[in-house]
Amino acid sequence: MSRVRIAQLSCGPEYSGVQNEIAKAAQSVDAEVFFPDITLKDIRSGFDLFGLDVRSPDLKLAIARARALVEGTIEADAVFIATCFRCAEAAIVRNELRRYIHENSRLPVVSYSFTERTTAGTLLTRMEALTTIARRRALLAREVQEGLTLGVDSGSSTTKAIVMQDDQIIGTGWLPTTGVLKSAEDVIDLALNEAGVAREQIQAVGTTGYGRFLVGEKIGADLIQEELTVNSKGAVYLADSQRGSSTVIDIGGMDNKAISVQDGIPGTFTMGGICAGASGRFLEMTAKRLGVDITELGPLAMKGMSTMVPMNSYCIVFGTQSLVNALAAGSSPEDVAAAACHSVAEQVFEQQLQEVDIKEPVIMVGGTSLIQGLVRAMGDLLQTEIVVPPHSQYIGAVGSALLSSGFIKDR
Repeated sequence: MSRVRIAQLSCGPEYSGVQNEIAKAAQSVDAEVFFPDITLKDIRSGFDLFGLDVRSPDLKLAIARARALVEGTIEADAVFIATCFRCAEAAIVRNELRRYIHENSRLPVVSYSFTERTTAGTLLTRMEALTTIARRRALLAREVQEGLTLGVDSGSSTTKAIVMQDDQIIGTGWLPTTGVLKSAEDVIDLALNEAGVAREQIQAVGTTGYGRFLVGEKIGADLIQEELTVNSKGAVYLADSQRGSSTVIDIGGMDNKAISVQDGIPGTFTMGGICAGASGRFLEMTAKRLGVDITELGPLAMKGMSTMVPMNSYCIVFGTQSLVNALAAGSSPEDVAAAACHSVAEQVFEQQLQEVDIKEPVIMVGGTSLIQGLVRAMGDLLQTEIVVPPHSQYIGAVGSALLSSGFIKDR
């Protein structure tokens, strides 16, 4: 299989020492990054055509390279757009280039704002997703699950398993992640018992999540896949939205994902988060402070008004301080719960949803999609009705079980 060629459009990684990390991340997934060759004439015409009055020569170069990719004068399999997070001008260009390439080509695109501390490990999942879309477009276009398959999602907070048979979910398993392998074995047993099948009957297995490599090697998985492509596939499958455009939002325990999907295939995506204050972890801490189980936080928030409590969850430390101050000032648990949900939704909106094209339906998945107050807050911010499909908390496992069915004949 030939190496995936990823065109890099960037400003500043060479000066910050990040370029080597970008190259290492690409190499680890058997891909190579390259800078499209263009002429001075291309730079001048591309800059004039695009209409952005930028000062940075590197950004002008990135604009011209984007135009060459869209017009097909430069061949690539995917595009990686990277700029320094401190530069406002670069942020504008990064966002416009992402939209321009996404709307005018079939190239998968990921944009990223780096710091001097960005490492290859930070970039790995993004590079893996880009290469997956480039190499396995036919697999990702799969709309129907066939045979008897098992999907395992080894996440940072919880581990999930799904058994599917001929396009139906017949078994589920869900447990907190303690030991990665032990949690995986336990949820697999739960799913198999509910499905009423033996492990030997399973025809194909897929794994995803943080522990996907360790679990996948242990159980002999046919498909070991990063969560960006798997989660987007599982989301549109469960929401019955595999044709046309949609947006997938997954607010996880450690990081968040926002994915723009077209006909079941991710086009642009972003993941990460500035701080745990914009993740499910902050909502867990809120529930603990309020003395309720996380499953009770959603109904509690639905009874409150977020505007009654000032909340800053940009940082989990300051967010916790806001919680303590609000409760000490006499705010009701309902209002505090609603404010926490709104704060997380607002941070995801500001940090990540600016990096993708929001198209309806907007589908929320993952365990936090079961927190009604968070879903309401996200819908209020986006001014749309949020879709939460059945089995949304099992999204990675569902996507893994669905996609692994493509390997049954090879097993």
